[in-house]
Amino acid sequence: MSAITELSYSHGASLQPLLGETVGANLRRVAATHGSSAALVDVPAGRRWTYAQLDADTDDVARGLIAAGVAKGDRVGIWAPNCAEWVLLQYGTAKIGAILVNINPAYRSHELGYVLRQAAISLLVSAESFRASDYRAMIEEVRGELPALERVVYIGTPDWDALVASGTAVESAAFGERGASLAFDDPINIQYTSGTTGFPKGATLSHHNILNNGFFIGEGCRYSAADRVCIPVPFYHCFGMVLGNLACTTHGACIVIPAPGFDPALTLAAVQAEKCSSLYGVPTMFIAELNLPDFASYDLSSLRTGIMAGSPCPVEVMKRVVSEMHMDEVTICYGMTETSPVSTQTRADDDMERRVSTVGRVHPHVEIKVIDPETGLVLPRGSHGELCTRGYCVMLGYWNEPEKTAEAIDAARWMHTGDLAVMDEAGYLNIVGRIKDMVIRGGENIYPREIEEFLYTHTDIEDVQVIGVPDAKYGEELCAWVKLRPGSELTTEQVREFCVGKIAHYKVPRYVRVTREFPMTVTGKVQKFKMRETSITELGLESASQVETA
Repeated sequence: MSAITELSYSHGASLQPLLGETVGANLRRVAATHGSSAALVDVPAGRRWTYAQLDADTDDVARGLIAAGVAKGDRVGIWAPNCAEWVLLQYGTAKIGAILVNINPAYRSHELGYVLRQAAISLLVSAESFRASDYRAMIEEVRGELPALERVVYIGTPDWDALVASGTAVESAAFGERGASLAFDDPINIQYTSGTTGFPKGATLSHHNILNNGFFIGEGCRYSAADRVCIPVPFYHCFGMVLGNLACTTHGACIVIPAPGFDPALTLAAVQAEKCSSLYGVPTMFIAELNLPDFASYDLSSLRTGIMAGSPCPVEVMKRVVSEMHMDEVTICYGMTETSPVSTQTRADDDMERRVSTVGRVHPHVEIKVIDPETGLVLPRGSHGELCTRGYCVMLGYWNEPEKTAEAIDAARWMHTGDLAVMDEAGYLNIVGRIKDMVIRGGENIYPREIEEFLYTHTDIEDVQVIGVPDAKYGEELCAWVKLRPGSELTTEQVREFCVGKIAHYKVPRYVRVTREFPMTVTGKVQKFKMRETSITELGLESASQVETA
């Protein structure tokens, strides 16, 4: 009689109940207990908030939005790098049931226009500029095409001050009534993820989704009101606003903003100055910090924990983070925007080998399974298959795209991640690849189809295929294989120049290969894995392809 093989299914049974409240109610409850504790530090601006002040100031923002005519369910866009106003708007919109729409600071006018139109954003809060991007000019470029966009408020100008000040006209009773009308299953946030159809899809998340995910991430990091968390990852991404902000505010911990965008030296300086106990980053960020010439001069002895996530985590980098940055309890999280985002996390009491070479075990109140993508059957442990997630964390759906939602979430409410995973006998997961051809570059999810659709608009390009190739710094980089129209001539640099300024910088292919043909199957399907193999050899990326990750 053969032994019974355990299946690749795991349920995060927990004695700790889910939070049954809205984001605003949770902040108010935490502020009542930890009113004098530090809640938010904007290091570059030199501004600080206690929990009592954060609760009061987010009330003022919420009232200002009501005065501006923002109703429950209206979409409010935020297009800015990390700053205190981003945090204030995150909680202010939550308190009145407006849906915050996160817009990637790297977007250009083409992508901005699409998101503003698709979500029908009525009020946009924006920075005036960031790095080389003139946000004001791009907004003016697309504004005429957006009848729903009624008002733009620029951070750091009298616009923002006027918005907040206008809330004094809103009576307390009206503000209280708005809060009382909210349910924790209401949509509260839309985050755009790159789509296979050429345009991003808006993952729509509820209070319940992101509040609980933030809470249990914080539990995994053992947060308390004594913790100070340095967050150099962008707020527009779940990593910043859920793993970062909500993990902090559900525990009375302090959010520390080291800079508007990632800067390794400013990040470590903030850790030192603010005596941070936790530090976040995608692997690329930790590598940049460890490689600073004066790395040893920073006092990082206050660090205890942190999170490395966003793209596959090299084992050797994890080991250096533990040994050289004092992050003995650092964890790895795995997730996706559509699952709020975290499904699995390593734990502080896991042995070192599992903590640096897996993405951990299932989160509390979440289910995961590894299935045969052809049959849908759960596979035995130790088998490679598609990872699926179910539970409170699964999104409400893609904004106004029911067909796309149905493709991703099945009838039993399992989210099909498209990632290939293997579960070991103890329930630990490894991510071994992707069924979809998504590329993860430095924590940014990129679907090649989106770049292919854009490059097809070049008059000299007949066909194009975009793949991901390994990269020691970013995990993956984009490589475009381009077929030219007869009689056309185009250099690889000209292809890249065509992209610059029209699509986000991280979507511009680093490598371009002009070719006459693509490797194909006998049925005419492009073999992207063969293109990848060829590119690795031609570009000399063999060593990068052999980096071991969790």
